[in-house]
Amino acid sequence: MTLKPQIQRIYTDGACSGNPGPGGWSVAAYTDTGKVHELGGREAKTTNNRMELQGAIAALQLLLDIQQTTAATLYTDSQYVKNGITKWITGWKKKGWKTSTGKEVVNIDLWKQLDALHHSVKTQLPLTWEYVRGHAGDVGNERSDAIARAFSKNNPLALHQVNEFKDTDAKPSGTPENPSDGGDSDQSDRQDQFPDITSTPSLLHSSAVAISDAHSSQQVVMGSEGEMATEKLQQLRNLVETLQMADTIAERHYLLTTTELADLVGSSVSTVTNRGDSWVWRNWLMARARQDGNQILWQIERIS
Repeated sequence: MTLKPQIQRIYTDGACSGNPGPGGWSVAAYTDTGKVHELGGREAKTTNNRMELQGAIAALQLLLDIQQTTAATLYTDSQYVKNGITKWITGWKKKGWKTSTGKEVVNIDLWKQLDALHHSVKTQLPLTWEYVRGHAGDVGNERSDAIARAFSKNNPLALHQVNEFKDTDAKPSGTPENPSDGGDSDQSDRQDQFPDITSTPSLLHSSAVAISDAHSSQQVVMGSEGEMATEKLQQLRNLVETLQMADTIAERHYLLTTTELADLVGSSVSTVTNRGDSWVWRNWLMARARQDGNQILWQIERIS
């Protein structure tokens, strides 16, 4: 009997033309024989996060279908997916699939699928999850991004297939038979698109406590030490104002240009641009929303 190739590296991605809007997901799996096996699909109305999850689901299903037995690494440019499956999901399950604020986890249907598949895969092989920065020249990430974007535009690319895998039905469970149906995307929850991190305390609360403590202690600080304490106290007040501003921007779904986002997080424009399509800053996840002419517009989502 001829043994099937074993996958060493597997890249997943998701894309959405508008958020919500038409979306696509992808898998690019690189084998120990130097070949690549690619998968992709689309939904007519969905979100970027659902497509990122769908790509990861398809990847794990592929590993199960080919009865992979050797160690593999799954690469995703979505911190939402990587942190969700490796960190946040434990807290969600303990709370009955609820966030730290008591709300039901957004995209719970896909998270439950991913969780079940993850447990099944781990009984067969060691699996490592890695975050890879998007659009940074990684061949696997660039290819999976191209596949997902093409499907989102309903103009799919020709996919490479490994002959030994062709009898594998790697379609993830829960994918609509009719893409135009769009599945159960729950588009009304856009403002809650990203999960609460149950293990992270509120930074606003922590800052408020720090300010209160500093104010109490200031009365007993004398001379130059007192001036330093006052200066630090003002810095904390400025920080809280910035964090409150970020909350307002997130709650009202304002979009920011790259320059405005850089000003908010106290960084340079080049640093913001080089961090990829989505990244975490303090209690928020920053994600590229769309291109408006030559401007990239960003959305902010509270994650704790």
